[in-house]
Parts: sequence; C-alpha cells; structure tokens
Amino acid sequence: MSVQIHTTKEGSGAVVQLQGKVDATSAPSVEQALLGVIDQGEKKLVIDCANLDFISSAGLRSLLLAVKKMKAAGGVIALAALQPHVKEVFDISGFSALFLIHGSKAEALK
Repeated sequence: MSVQIHTTKEGSGAVVQLQGKVDATSAPSVEQALLGVIDQGEKKLVIDCANLDFISSAGLRSLLLAVKKMKAAGGVIALAALQPHVKEVFDISGFSALFLIHGSKAEALK
C-alpha cells in the first residue's frame, strides 16, 4: 500500500496521520479511516500531513467526502503541516478554502 494511516486520540479531537502517497489505489483506505473517525462521533479531526508526499485527485475526493460528512455532523476538519508541493495542490484545486490549514499538528489541535 502506498499510504500509511495512523489514527490517534489527542486532547479534544482525533488525529489521522497520513504518510506516503494518497492516490487512486490508497484513497479508499484513507476515506474509510476518515469516515470511521467521524462515525465514532468525533467533532474535531486533524489530518496530519507532515509525512504526506503526494495526493492525487482521488485523494482530494476522499478528503472532500470526509469534510462534507463532518460539516453535516457539525464538526470541523483541519489540515496540519502540509508540505509546500502538497499545499500547492490544495491551492490550485481550490481545496484550501474547504479546510482550516495549520502549520503544525499542535496548532491545529488548539
């Protein structure tokens, strides 16, 4: 698998750490992990992207589904520690407007 997903509970929210590449092959497992956290009733989710090297349109779609579901549940999803080339993908696609973006996981958890 091209992505590793680690989910932890930290403070008042959950953190999903993505490591590697989120592409058409790995996007379904990312989607499953994110929706699973939301289904457990979490209202604050931080996606830690410090070790995320690449995201494809399929990966963006998975995040879009998660953010829509979280908004419907009255919660919030924040992205943390985006690498410059990954942030550029979010900026170009307009996805930066859908998420709170923080420089670090600690900032996002506040």
